[in-house]
Amino acid sequence: MSSYINTTTPEQHAPYLDIPDDVIEYLHYLDFVKLRSPRTVNGYYLDLRGFFRYMMQQWDRVPKGAAPEEIDLTHITTRDIAGITKRDIFGYLDYVRSVQNGPKSRARKLSALKGFFGYMVTQVNKLSQNPTEDISLGTPKPALPKYLTREESLSLLKNIQSDFYERDFCIITLFLNCGMRLSELVGIDLSDFRDDTIRILGKGGKERLVYLNDACKQALDHYCKARASLPHLKDRQALFVSKKTGARLTARRVEQIVERCLQNAGLSGRGFSPHKLRHTAATLMYQGGVDMLALKEILGHENVSTTQIYTHINQQKLREAVQASPLANQGYIGPRTSQEESGKQDAQTAAEDTE
Repeated sequence: MSSYINTTTPEQHAPYLDIPDDVIEYLHYLDFVKLRSPRTVNGYYLDLRGFFRYMMQQWDRVPKGAAPEEIDLTHITTRDIAGITKRDIFGYLDYVRSVQNGPKSRARKLSALKGFFGYMVTQVNKLSQNPTEDISLGTPKPALPKYLTREESLSLLKNIQSDFYERDFCIITLFLNCGMRLSELVGIDLSDFRDDTIRILGKGGKERLVYLNDACKQALDHYCKARASLPHLKDRQALFVSKKTGARLTARRVEQIVERCLQNAGLSGRGFSPHKLRHTAATLMYQGGVDMLALKEILGHENVSTTQIYTHINQQKLREAVQASPLANQGYIGPRTSQEESGKQDAQTAAEDTE
């Protein structure tokens, strides 16, 4: 098994077969007690699996030349884990840096280790010491979100070519206006609408209401009329369905629709995705004067500190505006010497004498 998550049904997962029992129990704890999303648990699974593959090599329990997927982790015991030291943690962090993991990736891997060892010490009392305690990599510099400009967004909407135009236009419109996540969009049911609002089920099962503007309401009206004319509907409650089967669209299918629309608009190959359309919606709203606390509620962020990344975008725009000044490239002009000033005055006097 290479991944915890099932890409076709992201709310389900395959059984844990290739990791230590203690890690299995920890992932169940994240899943059923902490109610972490499947994607979050998947990330912890992959990071912890990578760490224990590294440890198996440090313990010399790996055949020479063995591929990572051939390393058997199922025999790692609690006693083995108890022998892991702070030096091992530092060695692993140095290793992941050597294989070109950036600061953000290294910080995420350390977070996974801190979570696991913290659980082993404080939740189940299987360890007496936490080897990750007091280890910090500092705060990685936040990357500015990638987003489409207003002009690029309009171009995207104007260049949708599809055999189910109403649906695909509605998908792009909701992404660009509501700032919802991919998983939130595919999970929308017809019963989630009331008047001019839509109920969104976000991370951790948290619900929020998002108001629909006129663009969204018009797009939904046209799509729902087209949807009603489909010859068969397998998932009658699902908002976005397949034209061919009538089944709810998968997240992967929506990604493909977005990519095709980007290609038609000449915007492909630049790293844009459904999540970047969410960034686009948030950025355009913020640049349009939306209050930061209001934007936090629209996006479903737990803390306003997460939303504040969009203030950096505005600061970047201010920086670009200053650089656009016609005097931006004017070099330094030194002070004039007394001789230059005297020459200037003599020339001025001579000019006055000729008048």
